[in-house]
Amino acid sequence: MKELIPIQFDTIYTGDCLEVLRTLPDESVHCCVTSPPYYALRDYGMEEQIGRETTPKEYISRLTDVFTEVRRVLRSDGTLWLNISDTYAGKGNQGDFVDPKNPHGRNGQSVALNYKVEGCKPKDMIGIPWMLAFALRDSGLYLRNDIIWMKENPMPESVKDRCARCYEHIFLFSKSKKYFFDHKAISEPIAPATAQRLKRGMKGGNKFGCAIPGQTQQQTINRPREHGEITDDMINPLRNKRDVWLINTIPFKGKHYAAYPPKLVETCLLAGCPEDGTVLDPFMGSGTTGMVAKQLNRHYVGIELNPEFTELAEARIRGDI
Repeated sequence: MKELIPIQFDTIYTGDCLEVLRTLPDESVHCCVTSPPYYALRDYGMEEQIGRETTPKEYISRLTDVFTEVRRVLRSDGTLWLNISDTYAGKGNQGDFVDPKNPHGRNGQSVALNYKVEGCKPKDMIGIPWMLAFALRDSGLYLRNDIIWMKENPMPESVKDRCARCYEHIFLFSKSKKYFFDHKAISEPIAPATAQRLKRGMKGGNKFGCAIPGQTQQQTINRPREHGEITDDMINPLRNKRDVWLINTIPFKGKHYAAYPPKLVETCLLAGCPEDGTVLDPFMGSGTTGMVAKQLNRHYVGIELNPEFTELAEARIRGDI
């Protein structure tokens, strides 16, 4: 076992994420927000990169090893927000769409790794997100949410025999049964119709303020007394955030073509990391997690395999990009 070193806040470590994680002290970060490379979709040109394994099982095994270390580094009340998407078997390209940042193809091979997948027929969805979610649940993490990240501007697909994809998964895991989660920080405005319904309910009748089909009218003697007009300031204007998040991708001019939008990270951090707390991202990439953490008065600890991406992320966090 490697000797543990004091954690350096607001730092990006360059190296293999598993090896670096093994040097970080136990229970040293409040939260982890990350998006690992997706299986068989991109080649970042690094020997030890994750996502280029021969089989999905190897991919899931490597990620499970990484997030087992993340679980150790998380505080007992910590959370893990994991963005992941699926891959199709037998799909060696991305249709007719040409990525302007990588016109020769993102997988770098004439025959992709997902050309043949054990247990899958050609054109099957492999089920990568749920394979990973169940593996991490089995490793000891609590699987608390499958959040759907929906995009109105997804990458174009030229398929004619299925619907075009417009969402990815964000799995919320916790280290313990009880954990930090600030639901008020990400609460949403209620709809105007909901406010009107609540006003009717406060005046009496059933909790919805209207008749329920199949039930007799409530007796007047059992109704709560009315106390005059119900005003807007008597109604809570917020509701708990729901598990479908509509957040569009935004352009990024840096040389990294898998940057997730800052709004996505912001939502995770507001709920999962207290102010002045520390967020970990073992796949730092373009530095979005660190940039948003700095904006929200949180500390960050990043790990990035590619030295060029480390420089890119540091420049972005400084505000140079």
